[in-house]
Amino acid sequence: MRAVPLTVTALAAALLLTACGGGDDSDSGGDESKATGSAAPAGGACAADGLGQEVGPVDAAPAAGDTGNVTVTLTNKGAQCTLKGFPKVTLQADGAAATVAEDGAAEAQTLTLPAQGTASFTITYVRGEKGGDKSLAVSKVKYGLPGASSTVSFDWSYGDVALKSKDVPDATVSAFTQAGD
Repeated sequence: MRAVPLTVTALAAALLLTACGGGDDSDSGGDESKATGSAAPAGGACAADGLGQEVGPVDAAPAAGDTGNVTVTLTNKGAQCTLKGFPKVTLQADGAAATVAEDGAAEAQTLTLPAQGTASFTITYVRGEKGGDKSLAVSKVKYGLPGASSTVSFDWSYGDVALKSKDVPDATVSAFTQAGD
């Protein structure tokens, strides 16, 4: 009489494992494959209001003509979400704005951020001469996330940014990359 309940229990456990993906080889990469973008993304696009931000220079440009890097680290404060590609970054100065180009050497990837997961992007720029006619006196940076309509901003305290031409800053933005552990 005890054989029937054990058989039913074993069968139920096997079905449960199969339903959870235990028997599906297409998703055997675990969390690492999600971080590299090789697995199908889970969750919707990340929203700016669901992410915390930390901004800091990795290597600020000390003088005109020097190249600097400013990294923005985003922490997911909500449910799992997805970042794909590049942020849309705009440098703002008094009455002027300039769009930062995507880094042509960077490869866009899809990142799935679990709750408390982190990702970052980096703005690389050439410092301009303060007050120069080939410089943009940046005071704020605005960025938007892919698939989101709102933007986020932060104060820029890393000096003027050189201009390649009238409205084109000598700056690029990287794709989103996994940050932290």
